[in-house]
Amino acid sequence: MELTALQARVVASLIEKAATTPDNYPLTTNALVSACNQSTNRDPVVDYSARDVDTTMIELRQLELARVVSGVGHRSSKHKHVVGETLGLDGAEVAVLGVLTLRGPQTLNEIAARTERYLDGPQGDADAVDAAVDRLADRPEPLVRRLERRPGEREPRIEQRWQPADDEAPAPATAASTPHEAPPLTAANDRSGDLSDRVAALEAALAHQTSRLDALLEELGVADPDAPAP
Repeated sequence: MELTALQARVVASLIEKAATTPDNYPLTTNALVSACNQSTNRDPVVDYSARDVDTTMIELRQLELARVVSGVGHRSSKHKHVVGETLGLDGAEVAVLGVLTLRGPQTLNEIAARTERYLDGPQGDADAVDAAVDRLADRPEPLVRRLERRPGEREPRIEQRWQPADDEAPAPATAASTPHEAPPLTAANDRSGDLSDRVAALEAALAHQTSRLDALLEELGVADPDAPAP
């Protein structure tokens, strides 16, 4: 399974927040956008829009790596990952894969330090990290690999393999840049695309508008008419 840079960032952000801030998980679209774009514990730093994230969540649901959660009392749908369930990974393996996806190649000690707060993860145990890396690398389709130690380095590093190395994430947005927008549905791509692609684009647009409406209602202090009475 190969992911795009955007897919990898979104699902790894869900992994991190599920393990480190469980009280605030699953995540709304706005919270997931903030998690993807945060400037700490990310390499590279990106600037994704709500539409980017909503469209990517549709793709991740199709890959069975994520789900949308809705229920009584939710003002809007929320997002969660199901990486461990779909790929058959334990907590330590999910934590290692998530950290490597968010931060790039790292040594065992760096991974151990950065997964210390992950619930159900190796919790700072370098031996547990080493064992998890072995299991991820020994899969029929390896999810990580060990790199050769380079001159000047004291330890070899490990990198994740479910995002191709040549699939670069977009650079941070500048003041002159505009939000990422999905291409319009024209007659040409309507003929060339299949029905599922068009439905996915429409779902993403609807989810984006819904999240904007929720944010506006919250800012104005207006109660959601669909929310259950207290």
